[in-house]
Amino acid sequence: MLSKKVKLDKIPREQQSHALGYGSRLVTEPVPKYRMPDRSMPGPVAYQIIHDELNLDGNPALNLASFVTTWMEPEARRLMIETVDKNYVDQDEYPQTTEIQNRCVNMLAHLLHAPEEQTGVGTATVGSSEAIHLAGLALKWNWRKRRQALGKPADRPNLVMGHNVQVCWEKFARYFEVEPRYVPLTTERFVLGVPEALEMVDENTIAVVGILGSTYTGEYEPIEELGAALAKLNQKTGWDVPIHVDAASGGFVAPFTSPELAWDFRLPGVRSINVSGHKYGLVYPGVGWVVWRTEEDLPEELIFHVNYLGGDQPTFNLNFSRGANQIIAQYYNFLSLGREGYRRIMTALEANARYLTEQLLATGRVTMLSKPGHLPVVAFALKDAAGVTVFDVSERLRERGWIVPAYTMAPNAETIAVLRIVVREGFTRDMADMLLADIRRAAGMLGVQRAAPAPAGGKKRKTRGVC
Repeated sequence: MLSKKVKLDKIPREQQSHALGYGSRLVTEPVPKYRMPDRSMPGPVAYQIIHDELNLDGNPALNLASFVTTWMEPEARRLMIETVDKNYVDQDEYPQTTEIQNRCVNMLAHLLHAPEEQTGVGTATVGSSEAIHLAGLALKWNWRKRRQALGKPADRPNLVMGHNVQVCWEKFARYFEVEPRYVPLTTERFVLGVPEALEMVDENTIAVVGILGSTYTGEYEPIEELGAALAKLNQKTGWDVPIHVDAASGGFVAPFTSPELAWDFRLPGVRSINVSGHKYGLVYPGVGWVVWRTEEDLPEELIFHVNYLGGDQPTFNLNFSRGANQIIAQYYNFLSLGREGYRRIMTALEANARYLTEQLLATGRVTMLSKPGHLPVVAFALKDAAGVTVFDVSERLRERGWIVPAYTMAPNAETIAVLRIVVREGFTRDMADMLLADIRRAAGMLGVQRAAPAPAGGKKRKTRGVC
């Protein structure tokens, strides 16, 4: 056996594979962290060092802050490993992968009620962030062409959206020089208000953004109402302001739990939609999708044609090379689950979210901000909490391994602080009961710790926890 004082770089490379043990048996000095090591080390040792360091991260299964998928079926994982070396952009070398991507786009277009006579128009992206940038660029280009055709200035585009949008919209506006116009929230309204949005629309508006599932509370914005109001405004003014739907979270939920809800291409004003395959699309990160209503909604000027990988390859992405395995995993889910499978899963998640909501409301100590029939998200504020804050509860839950974020609401509603629980696949009823018990325990312990000093006479003042 090797002495613990033996340094790894003193072992000849050809002997290292026979000198494997736990990393600490070989490495007796810190591994360089900000420069490449001078010498090699055996793969198993490097693996062990990195594996152990990653134990400091949170447990993905207990990360209730994230909408991102943390579990997939073994067959899907196997397919992802088998295709991890495929570069999606090499369409000529991997034509079947390209065909599978096209099938996914068409399946999504059909799910989102794109015109039946149209071939699906869209592309896979690196999450919804890239999808939003691509959709925004198409909106800006189309607006500019309309302005130029009318002989009017096209140098001051703006985009109208609620102040609850995800940060990628702020990035798009800044990176591509579009004025963001934010509809303020209120302490009673946590999503975009339609009358308030229309007041901000003018001839330079490239689109109004509707969110199908706010990050803050999981609430769907009133997209059907927005579509009707915007259609009237366009008819009155002669403008052609479209809607883009950010369905990053809700695009794989609403079609299965609220199929009657009109938010997608059933509304004539909706010209493009983004969805996240790695959220409720049930694929590991990171894959997103953007789908346009028709070919006319995606300007030809934004599509590039390259031939240096062999053959003509049209591409419209901010990224070029990227792994193909998440696209393959999405296709696996479409085949394996089908509509029935997605419906079953989303209905179960909705039921678990409803159970959490009912149990928390039964305590009489919370105010619920999330709404039934929207995303399976439970967002709540504390009331009558004996000085206990949502930030205190979040920190105490982390000691048990749960990651439940506490945050203030978007501007104009930032006086409200909430805890948010994202119910994803893998979050079972048993886990819900354990989480509820830990919330009660955390709030109760914090309530006792924050109790006022005992009054004169030696009797302790009673305090109750949140739950």
